[in-house]
Amino acid sequence: MTIPIALTIAGSDSSGGAGIQADLKTFAALGVYGASVVTALTAQNTRGVAAIHPVPAEFVTAQIDAVFGDLDVKAVKIGMVAQPATIDAIATALARWKPAHVVLDPVMVATSGDRLLSAGAVEGLRTKLIWRASLITPNLPEAAALLDGAVASDEAAIEGQGQRLLAMGCPAVLIKGGHGQGGESIDYLVTASTTIALPASRILTNNTHGTGCSLSSAIAAHLAKGEALESAVRNAKAWIGAAIAGGDRLNVGHGHGPIHHFHRFY
Repeated sequence: MTIPIALTIAGSDSSGGAGIQADLKTFAALGVYGASVVTALTAQNTRGVAAIHPVPAEFVTAQIDAVFGDLDVKAVKIGMVAQPATIDAIATALARWKPAHVVLDPVMVATSGDRLLSAGAVEGLRTKLIWRASLITPNLPEAAALLDGAVASDEAAIEGQGQRLLAMGCPAVLIKGGHGQGGESIDYLVTASTTIALPASRILTNNTHGTGCSLSSAIAAHLAKGEALESAVRNAKAWIGAAIAGGDRLNVGHGHGPIHHFHRFY
């Protein structure tokens, strides 16, 4: 049996709800074999992040080379990159291995509100990683931070920020509307030729830990299976909506609980 392979390059979440652990669960739930490169260890749970221990950049490189040197990776998801040296290592490796699809989730702040990225690393995202990605998936605050601007509050402003992010070199941007207001959560897929609004009913739940990580890895999984970008985004959104809705069936932790990655199975 030949199975599509996706690689996640991200931080580890000791509570299992976000980061590497969420990505691997997502890949498995969607029928994709998952490989991983750990960029940082975190001591965290559903209530917050207690400590971050970055993995040395040279070991990040060693992990990437080990995976690409043996596995036929069809898509890469990049999450928490922790520090500028890690970004340099990832950018150099991407240039060397040239994966067909790269989904970059510019993780800056955890669901709990804890900051996960230094100011220097944000500049590295802008100049060294964004233009190497096939798609970037910032939420509204992350898009604003990447542009040193205010959080967009309407469709015209969101589309404008999307176009400015495209100018950094990536061919597509998915600006996620989960931090917005109203009964609908609207994501916007922005390319040079079009902007597609992707609405979904806003789900009132406390189980949102790992939502952003899981959406970007779901898109990478669908790309690894050979889907076109718009189809991959739409299918990933449908899956993440069901996973968020299913989160209330789980009783994990005392803070922002995880989504239900395996809602289709139990």
